[in-house]
Amino acid sequence: MPTLDDILENVGEFDRFQKQTFFVLCLLSAAFTPVYVGVIFFGFIPEHRCFSPGVAELSQRCGWSLEEQLNHTVPEWGGHGASFGSRCRRYEVDWNTTDISCTDPLGSLVGNWSTVPLGPCRDGWVYDSLGTSLVTEFNLVCEDSWKLDLFQSSVNAGFFIGSINIGYIADRFGRKVCLLNTILANVVCGILLVFVPTYLWIVIFRFLQGLVSKGCWTAGYILVTEIVGPKYRRTVGILYQTAFSVGLLVFDAIAYAIPHWRWLQLTVTLPSCFFLLYYWCLPESPRWLISQGKNDKAMKIVSDMAKKNQKKMPSHFEDIKFEEEDGGKQSPSLIDLVRTPQMRKNTFILMYNWFTSSVLYQGLIMHMGVAAGNMYLDFLYSALVEFPAAFIIIVTIDHVGRRYPWAAANLVAGAACLVTALIPEDIHWLKVIAACIGRMGITMAFEMVCFVNTELYPTYIRNLGVMVCSSLCDIGGVIVPFIVYRLVEVWHDLPLIVFTVLGLIAGGLVLLLPETKGRVLPETVEDVENFHR
Repeated sequence: MPTLDDILENVGEFDRFQKQTFFVLCLLSAAFTPVYVGVIFFGFIPEHRCFSPGVAELSQRCGWSLEEQLNHTVPEWGGHGASFGSRCRRYEVDWNTTDISCTDPLGSLVGNWSTVPLGPCRDGWVYDSLGTSLVTEFNLVCEDSWKLDLFQSSVNAGFFIGSINIGYIADRFGRKVCLLNTILANVVCGILLVFVPTYLWIVIFRFLQGLVSKGCWTAGYILVTEIVGPKYRRTVGILYQTAFSVGLLVFDAIAYAIPHWRWLQLTVTLPSCFFLLYYWCLPESPRWLISQGKNDKAMKIVSDMAKKNQKKMPSHFEDIKFEEEDGGKQSPSLIDLVRTPQMRKNTFILMYNWFTSSVLYQGLIMHMGVAAGNMYLDFLYSALVEFPAAFIIIVTIDHVGRRYPWAAANLVAGAACLVTALIPEDIHWLKVIAACIGRMGITMAFEMVCFVNTELYPTYIRNLGVMVCSSLCDIGGVIVPFIVYRLVEVWHDLPLIVFTVLGLIAGGLVLLLPETKGRVLPETVEDVENFHR
């Protein structure tokens, strides 16, 4: 009995029909960027200091420059940059006093500098920024700085919960139904974010965005890999992720042009309304229809595919009835992910690699301290490094398969972290190069775990399998700030040692997975078990 891949060889594996679907889904992938990394611009933290009544008037009367004003009126202000004291404490003196000296204002007020009392910023802050962000609007600094972490944690919590729930919906009711409903929910939440007046409601809608948006992105990934032949699966999978990298560049440019977070949120959300037109231009996955016993609907889509690709359906395929595996319609279940030995091994190794990829990918960015400069240029550099990683994958995995390049990427990332930690601080340029090599390696690993994950699960549970395994990515995203910012207090490069261990273990575990190069997508659990034979 022929498979869907056999039919695709005759009606087109990646012709006009698949290219059109691939293009519109790549737009969806690019639009996911503001949800995933939006906190960088929505919540940017400008340089700030306490607002002290009377300081501006005194500075004007004395003719001080800004630097002179800061040196005279801000605690701990000096040549070593701003500190907690300069950002979150102010002198408890009355700057409106009329007889303050312009050369020694504090001395004329209290006599001895060392006895000047310090207090909190009771009257708010002054921000050195022309734009606005969550931080400047709600004063998420100093004692309230944890609220910005909560804003980002809320979207990751949404990713985590939505990974399983949206994955089940996509496997139970179809990829297209899942996509359309999550697109609508994402647009509604994104627009409401613009208008809600309080921090609490912003966190709630950010959580709801996370709940649906990652599931939407992953459902699109599953659909685009299920409508093409096996020769093109890995290419469209990588390019679908590369569309996300393109989205990073576009988002960076928009954020540069619109430095006000509410207008930026509205600008990046409104275009997603057009994705609702997918109801008319996106097909359901024929593989999913077959797995649900809906052979007639699947063959209708295959016929449309043949017409658009200007190919003729072979006569012996026109009235074909696909074999109904396991009694026809199969319902996805979490237990299926660990029911058999090979499924269990695949699931645990994939979960660990999702976790490791997230920790190293985000951790290396944090450790390099990209925020110490032009925010938009730093973001640009971190986005550009993803393109050569995708190119290397496309060039190599056709020749040597998935497993060895994936393992090598993890091993290189881990080894580069170790080298970075061992290079002395005074050779900074070499540390940066080593860290970039690590970033390149983990970017490759991140992209490969996504498309290999789809190749190791049968159709009826493929979307759920990807969602469950990738949920470990969200757990990694939650804990990586603690790995970086807590351990650097012990030793600046200690996080890199942790990354080294995680990366090397991940590389070794990948070698225990089966090679999927040139294999047809598994349709049943038995197919997965036979991968190892």
